[in-house]
Amino acid sequence: MEFFLSLLGVWMIIEGIPWFLSPGGMKNALRRMLVLPDQSLRLMGAFLMFAGLLTVYLVRG
Repeated sequence: MEFFLSLLGVWMIIEGIPWFLSPGGMKNALRRMLVLPDQSLRLMGAFLMFAGLLTVYLVRG
C-alpha cells in the first residue's frame, strides 16, 4: 500500500506541473481537445494505457 500511495503522489505531482507552469496553455489544450471526436480520444487513451502497461512490465520485469 505504501508503494501505491507513493506512486499516486508522484502521479499527482507530474499531473500538476503543467497546470502550475502554464494554466493558460492547459486551458487552450483542453479547448482544442473538446472538438476532437470521441473515437480519437478513446484511441489516445488506449495507447496511453498500453504504453503505461508496457513501461510497468519492462521496469518490473
